[in-house]
Amino acid sequence: MQVSSSSTTTSESQDPSSGDPAVSALQQQLLLMVARRTQSETPRHVSQDLEASSCSSTQGKFNREQFYKFIIFPGKWIKVWYDRLTLLALLDRTEDIKENVLAILLIVLVSLLGFLTLSQGFCKDMWVLLFCLVMASCQYSLLKSVQPDPASPIHGHNQIITYSRPIYFCVLCGLILLLDTGAKARHPPSYVVYGLKLFSPVFLQSARDYLIVFLYCFPAISLLGLFPQINTFCTYLLEQIDMLFFGGSAVSGITSAVYSVARSVLAAALLHAVCFSAVKEPWSMQHIPALFSAFCGLLVALSYHLSRQSSDPSVLMSFIQCRLFPKFLHQNLAESAADPLPKKMKDSVTDVLKWDLIVCAVVAVLSFAVSASTVFLSLRPFLSIVLFALAGAVGFVTHYVLPQLRKHHPWMWISHPILKNKEYHQREVRDVAHLMWFERLYVWLQCFEKYILYPALILNALTIDAFLISNHRRLGTHWDIFLMIIAGMKLLRTSFCNPVYQFINLSFTVIFFHFDYKDISESFLLDFFMVSILFSKLGDLLHKLQFVLTYVAPWQMAWGSSFHVFAQLFAIPHSAMLFFQTIATSIFSTPLSPFLGSVIFITSYVRPVKFWEKNYNTRRVDNSNTRLAVQIERDPGNDDNNLNSIFYEHLTRTLQESLCGDLVLGRWGNYSSGDCFILASDDLNAFVHLIEIGNGLVTFQLRGLEFRGTYCQQREVEAIMEGDEEDRGCCCCKPGHLPHLLSCNAAFHLRWLTWEITQTQYILEGYSILDNNAATMLQVFDLRRILIRYYIKSIIYYMVTSPKLLSWIKNESLLKSLQPFAKWHYIERDLAMFNINIDDDYVPCLQGITRASFCNVYLEWIQHCARKRQEPSTTLDSDEDSPLVTLSFALCTLGRRALGTAAHNMAISLDSFLYGLHVLFKGDFRITARDEWVFADMDLLHKVVAPAIRMSLKLHQDQFTCPDEYEDPAVLYEAIQSFEKKVVICHEGDPAWRGAVLSNKEELLTLRHVVDEGADEYKVIMLHRSFLSFKVIKVNKECVRGLWAGQQQELIFLRNRNPERGSIQNNKQVLRNLINSSCDQPLGYPMYVSPLTTSYLGTHRQLKNIWGGPITLDRIRTWFWTKWVRMRKDCNARQHSGGNIEDVDGGGAPTTGGNNAPSGGSQESSAEQPRKGGAQHGVSSCEGTQRTGRRKGRSQSVQAHSALSQRPPMLSSSGPILESRQTFLQTSTSVHELAQRLSGSRLSLHASATSLHSQPPPVTTTGHLSVRERAEALIRSSLGSSTSSTLSFLFGKRSFSSALVISGLSAAEGGNTSDTQSSSSVNIVMGPSARAASQATRHLSEPCEPPDATEQGQLHDRCLAEAVADTLGVVCRRASQEDMGLDDTASQQSVSDEQ
Repeated sequence: MQVSSSSTTTSESQDPSSGDPAVSALQQQLLLMVARRTQSETPRHVSQDLEASSCSSTQGKFNREQFYKFIIFPGKWIKVWYDRLTLLALLDRTEDIKENVLAILLIVLVSLLGFLTLSQGFCKDMWVLLFCLVMASCQYSLLKSVQPDPASPIHGHNQIITYSRPIYFCVLCGLILLLDTGAKARHPPSYVVYGLKLFSPVFLQSARDYLIVFLYCFPAISLLGLFPQINTFCTYLLEQIDMLFFGGSAVSGITSAVYSVARSVLAAALLHAVCFSAVKEPWSMQHIPALFSAFCGLLVALSYHLSRQSSDPSVLMSFIQCRLFPKFLHQNLAESAADPLPKKMKDSVTDVLKWDLIVCAVVAVLSFAVSASTVFLSLRPFLSIVLFALAGAVGFVTHYVLPQLRKHHPWMWISHPILKNKEYHQREVRDVAHLMWFERLYVWLQCFEKYILYPALILNALTIDAFLISNHRRLGTHWDIFLMIIAGMKLLRTSFCNPVYQFINLSFTVIFFHFDYKDISESFLLDFFMVSILFSKLGDLLHKLQFVLTYVAPWQMAWGSSFHVFAQLFAIPHSAMLFFQTIATSIFSTPLSPFLGSVIFITSYVRPVKFWEKNYNTRRVDNSNTRLAVQIERDPGNDDNNLNSIFYEHLTRTLQESLCGDLVLGRWGNYSSGDCFILASDDLNAFVHLIEIGNGLVTFQLRGLEFRGTYCQQREVEAIMEGDEEDRGCCCCKPGHLPHLLSCNAAFHLRWLTWEITQTQYILEGYSILDNNAATMLQVFDLRRILIRYYIKSIIYYMVTSPKLLSWIKNESLLKSLQPFAKWHYIERDLAMFNINIDDDYVPCLQGITRASFCNVYLEWIQHCARKRQEPSTTLDSDEDSPLVTLSFALCTLGRRALGTAAHNMAISLDSFLYGLHVLFKGDFRITARDEWVFADMDLLHKVVAPAIRMSLKLHQDQFTCPDEYEDPAVLYEAIQSFEKKVVICHEGDPAWRGAVLSNKEELLTLRHVVDEGADEYKVIMLHRSFLSFKVIKVNKECVRGLWAGQQQELIFLRNRNPERGSIQNNKQVLRNLINSSCDQPLGYPMYVSPLTTSYLGTHRQLKNIWGGPITLDRIRTWFWTKWVRMRKDCNARQHSGGNIEDVDGGGAPTTGGNNAPSGGSQESSAEQPRKGGAQHGVSSCEGTQRTGRRKGRSQSVQAHSALSQRPPMLSSSGPILESRQTFLQTSTSVHELAQRLSGSRLSLHASATSLHSQPPPVTTTGHLSVRERAEALIRSSLGSSTSSTLSFLFGKRSFSSALVISGLSAAEGGNTSDTQSSSSVNIVMGPSARAASQATRHLSEPCEPPDATEQGQLHDRCLAEAVADTLGVVCRRASQEDMGLDDTASQQSVSDEQ
């Protein structure tokens, strides 16, 4: 625009107004004055005078008006004589060449399509003029758009709305031409569906004429705001296609809508190709083609996978980016390290994908097998009737009876829930919500309905329809297959995502098409599909009717202005128009909004479920996003709304973790996409909007309302909180009510509300907020003295505990700067800083503070902190003349002087003292010239003085509960230590505050400066992590959408700026103020609006107790490995029936190689520690014998038999492990179970008896044993090994230890050894001969108890023998310990390592 022409004259080039167009009028006048003076002072010719006069006249003209240079082509331009405002009133500003190119293309397209439409002769006479006006208005809107447009969702200039009208015109003209072409076709296709002839010439011609009439009404429709901006319409259209035809859920934007529809179309195309190959040839009832069975498996698997995925592609893209391109995410790792929730969400997405990889394959195989079995064709119609009845009954119980029994007022007649949670009567909740039995029942019924019942029902209908299509074509092969695939996919995805209303659709389909109008039925699958679409629109109609009737009811009308009174009377004769609008808006899913809050309703433009076009998210103001100068001069975010928004952000995080699971457990009642809820508690009032409902995921948006709202908001909150149980009225009298029932007035009142309470005790983890007025706490001088005392002691604590303390007290330059503080006669006489009222060490006669007075008060605390310092290698000098005391004195003086400086040297005034305290709490330290020595190391400020002022406030808070407790230095030191670990103390503007809240820190404390409506006060805010109780209120979603749409039209298009307008006045029946205040700013005034947040089922803690967590490849691999190890041990045990089974179970460890046993024993010992729990480890057998009398290891004789017969004894430094009897008790089973297992083990009994008599006698391995002990060892080894093998054969791995336990319990009490237990366990199954042998063994092996003095040598010899046996047979003992460990994972891992 600044390029000049080469043909311009000299006077033009020197003209001030022909240069920069930004030159102001004042500058032009000054230039003209200078030019005139110059001309009057210099002599000129007449011609020059004439030229000058013409120039001056031109300049005067330029002075009055401004012009712009319009470039025609490079080097040539013309002047446009308009100023900026006039030009903007005529044309829209375009800043990009792409906008100009798009505008030109649309203008050409409008002209071309308009010409083609007119050339067809559709318009005659004056209708041609009207059509040309419509076309011209669309073209002119590209030059100058309507601002504000009735459909614009934002204030100011909306660039997108500029292109909406021409695009709509082009679409309508294109449809008119297309329908006209189809109506004039020679052989048009005609399809009859439900008695309607579709795509016939008459049908297409009628549709064309309706579109032409609609095009004539284009200006009126635009004026009413029924045409949304084009991106909103595209999002709405794609969302409706995905929801109604493909079974999808809501979307979050235009990108999400395109992604959802694209993946559904691709899945349908793949299924169409497979199904067409399967049904193009007829098939019989006795044989179903394998390709069709594969189609059924693929359909169920794809529908399940699509139902499990979010419509937002960014979730999947972020997962792919994390997996494939992790190097691009390193910059975000530091930010997300303190926040654990993003990692949980990524893990949830990973678990979903891993689960789908396995479950989809299993579902495909099972569906293929069921379909290929011909069960659906051979058992019809009996199987269909059973499935219909079962689905209806289960759905009725699950989605109607159970939710009604759990409501706050079941059926709006009963005064309390019938099925109550455990927390219903608790006033204060201290733990998470208890998982009730009816919640478990609700979950299992849903799982049976979603994953078994409806898939079987839809597969049955698919098989029957495919069989009929293969033998008889109704609409043609491709159309029949297409409708069957679309219906099957939609019904399956809807059943997987949210089957709340499926039983109603199914029941109506069966009753209507099987009994009432059987002749018009096409097929059950298509009937079910059409009824589901019809009932979704009927549901919207019922919600709109409830909203309209409740809003216009005359006995509860809340007039907000005088206009509302007039509108109430004016709306009565227009009731028919109102109900026509209600039906129309239900069909197109558009909001029905009250005009200016009155009872006159008008239709708004179509919107997606998300409703708001703009992605408005609250941006919290803190020190991380404001300039330092702003932070120092004033608090940028010191209003309550900005500071309290963090609590709603924390509530959003909590709901992100638990919302999906709570919905599945039925704690919010029945729900669907687009539902709106209000969470109400003592402080928090949050508006939750459910947007996308998937199978295992929920996308929602939370809007936090003000803590202290307006008068209207408080009245509506009170209406929510107050109960109807005390109402005893019936019309005008008060006869009371029956027990456990509501009165007639209360029941009538509940039926005329657009909201209902679904849960009264909904438990969420949050923060309880306690705020105290700092002025009250520091009003008295004594309380300020206590704060200063704790301030000084905290400085000393942080200084002494600092790791830099030694470097500070040894720093020569620092000590040189502190020389004045080292002198005993040094006096701090700053009267503005120190005061006798607040300083304990103040000396009145000296009017200051000395080193002696400081040591007199704080030396004991300094020495105590020095003694507590954890550095034993160095001794810290803490006497009165030490550098430590000097540094302490200097730092404490600096801290108090900084507080006085921040308080403007007026610390005696309470307001100034609080101001200075808050300034230091923020971290703003103003250091005076005499204290510049502290800059030698900034950690003296950052790590000592700054945390000390914050810790002193916490100590000052706690001293009110225990005033004298902190007088003891030890107690105070421990208190500061504990507070430093578990309490986060910082300013709310510090980003660490937000991080601590979102990380669920246990306790937080801050000092808040509140400036609101003339109030200037300081508050001490304390947060304690606890469990909060909320009321869950379900609000009519059409009521919410209508009120939101009305606010948008009133504030943006009608520009009503009245803060007390009638549309936001309280109306308890519809919660008008709460809903309108939750709109996006500036329409509403919410404290916090969250981004779209997705909650996954895998993050819920309690649901894992019901179905055990996700199925992954790792868990399957672990399960198969466990079973494989067990099977191998059982097989090896049967192959080696003549040997020791415990050796076989040990993995076949070799008996040679001296290094194997010790290493294996150490591994087994380390693996067995978690299983034994409280058992003792590393105790030698000798110590165990002396301590417990006659107690020995179970497998002692078995180890002796398996090891001593092959190699000589070899002592080991590691003694045997003492086994306790608790292991037996932990793994015991009942006698009845043993008897059942014995009844099927006769063959094993015969084999074990054979092996018992074929055992060779053991070899004596030491000469230190007496003859009697050798005999005992022989008998124990033979019977013990045979007993072990016999019981392992009879009972298996699990029951071997159980048999030992039962035998031990059946023996006589007192002195029962492991040998006695082993022998008695043989008596259970061996018969009289074995029992006699066992008794003989017990008689030989149980001598009298030896005295302590006479039997020490025998005990020592026995310990040596047991040590030798345990050392040589450690592999066998390890196998025996595995037997007692049962399913212990660590033992199984050790077995696998040995193998």
